[in-house]
Amino acid sequence: MSFQPDDAARHRLDGAHAKAAAFLGLACTGPSVFGTSGSTVGRRAGDLWLRVSSGRRRFAPRPTGQGPLGAEQFIPESVPRPRLHDTLDWTEAAWAYQADVFDLVGSAVSSTPHLRQDPGLEDSWWSGLKTALAGIAMAPGTKILLRPEWVEEVFPKYLGIPAPATVERTTGHGDLQWANLTAKPLMILDWERWGLVPVGYDPAVLWVSSLLVPAVADHVRAEFSAVLDTPAGRVGRLIALAEMLQAVDRGYYPELAPLLADAAYRLTGVRPAC
Repeated sequence: MSFQPDDAARHRLDGAHAKAAAFLGLACTGPSVFGTSGSTVGRRAGDLWLRVSSGRRRFAPRPTGQGPLGAEQFIPESVPRPRLHDTLDWTEAAWAYQADVFDLVGSAVSSTPHLRQDPGLEDSWWSGLKTALAGIAMAPGTKILLRPEWVEEVFPKYLGIPAPATVERTTGHGDLQWANLTAKPLMILDWERWGLVPVGYDPAVLWVSSLLVPAVADHVRAEFSAVLDTPAGRVGRLIALAEMLQAVDRGYYPELAPLLADAAYRLTGVRPAC
């Protein structure tokens, strides 16, 4: 889902970013770039990128083995991503802040999580992404995304069918959408959510994020058919659809609503009430 911080949140995040830059001795240039989560801000610092994220103080400190620091420790080096160089954590008032210093990389494929036009990615990019996801799956994941209680709730509510009896899991990125991927070269960005995800969930998120561009959505389906067409992968696709339908219900991505409903109907024979 894509959120944008209001003016007060932008001011608070910019202030936290300036504080982190001063402490870390970084001179930042260029405009502030706010993440699609609505809780992060980043700026360039030479050949580095300083990203600051915020959350409620009760969630501090950052969990061991999770997020960008956990990814640096456990995700294989072969997985293309900006490398982490430094971290800084602090609390202030009701907020907890995490500052991470990464390699500076090129622009994402899309400025929004969902794709609006075909980026014309080469075959080598797609094969690189498949290899990267296989590498991520080798890492030990500790964080469980999309917990069983959530699955039990959203399947009947947004798909009109009972939740699956079991959800097979693997280690995955957890937010594999177009604002978190670069093209030349392939880099996978934003490792806040990585952990144990439903099998097929990562490519399924990329698929639902591509529905406005049918040629790309079909390409995702074809590239990852080996997992998406399995029983476990079908569950992963349904979970990605339910999550996006929930986002639509909350006012996000209204243009995707009929496409999501059509995709869900083709999988289940039940048309969601969205």
